Amino acid sequence: MQGATFYLLTVLIWGSTWFAIKFQLGVVDPSVSLVYRFGLAALLLLAWCLLRRVRLSFTSSEHLAMAAQGACLFSTNYLLFYWCTGLITSGLVAIIFSSVIVMNIINGAIFLKRRVEGIVLLGALVGLCGITLVFWHEIIASQAESAAASGNVLKGLGIGLVATFMASLGNILSARNQSKGLPILQTNAFGMAYGTLLMALFALFSGVPFDIEWTANYIGSLLYLSIFGSIIAFGAYLTLVGRIGADRAAYATVLFPLVALAISSVFEDFQWTSMALAGIALVLLGNLMVVGRGLGARWRRRVAVA
Repeated sequence: MQGATFYLLTVLIWGSTWFAIKFQLGVVDPSVSLVYRFGLAALLLLAWCLLRRVRLSFTSSEHLAMAAQGACLFSTNYLLFYWCTGLITSGLVAIIFSSVIVMNIINGAIFLKRRVEGIVLLGALVGLCGITLVFWHEIIASQAESAAASGNVLKGLGIGLVATFMASLGNILSARNQSKGLPILQTNAFGMAYGTLLMALFALFSGVPFDIEWTANYIGSLLYLSIFGSIIAFGAYLTLVGRIGADRAAYATVLFPLVALAISSVFEDFQWTSMALAGIALVLLGNLMVVGRGLGARWRRRVAVA
C-alpha cells in the first residue's frame, strides 16, 4: 500500500473518531471504556496474527519495548485526553494535540539522532498557526469563561500537554521498535494488550466499576473506535512513522481536526467563518511544506531513473 493511502486513512479515520469518542463519555468511566476499546482491538489483532501464523514469540526485552509503546500510545495518553476534554473545549484540545508535530521533531532529534529539517519545522509551525485560526472562536470563548474557571483551563492545558508528550514518546518508541526489526502488526497487538492491562489495573485501584452502556451509540462507537480508530488507523499511522519519520507522519494530527470540523458542521451545526477558511489554507500550505518536499524528491528520483 502506498504512503499516500496510509496518510489518507489516518486523516479520515482519526478525524472521525473525535465525534465517536463523544458517545463513549458519560455512563462508563473513561479508563474502563479504554479497557474495552483496546482490549477488543488487541484480541482481534492477536487472532489475526494466529490466522496468518506470524511470529508471536519475542524476547523479554522486546516485550518490554512493546509494553512501553503501549503505555505511551495505547492507554495513558488517551486517559489524559479524556480528562482534558472534560475541562476545556474540544477546539483547544485539538490545538494542544497538534503540538505533537513539534514534539516529534524535538524528540526525534534527541532520542533517534535525526537531523531537524528547517522546512519541516517551519511547515509544522505554519500548520499550528492555521489550526489556531480555525479554532480562534473557541479560544476567545474559553477566555471569556476563564474568569470563573481559570483553574480548570490551566489544569486542562497542563494535562493536554502531558498527554501530547506521552503520545510523542509513543511515536518515537514505535519508530525505534521498527528500526530494531519489530513488526508493526505484532507490536501493536501486544502493545494494545499491555495498554489494556495498564488501564484495567488503574480502574481496579481507583475503585471504578466496570460498567457498560448497552446502547447503540455506545456499542457502535466502541466497535468503530476499536476496529477503525485503533487497529486500522494506528496500523496506517505507525507504518508512516517507520517510512517517512515521526515528524512528517505527525502532520496528520493537524489535518484530522479539519475532518472533525467537516463532520461537526453536519451533525453539530459548526459555523464556518472567513478566519476558519484562512486557517485551513495555512494548514494545507504547511502540509505541502512538510510532506511535499519528500514527494518531490521521490518524483525527481523516478524521473532520473527513467
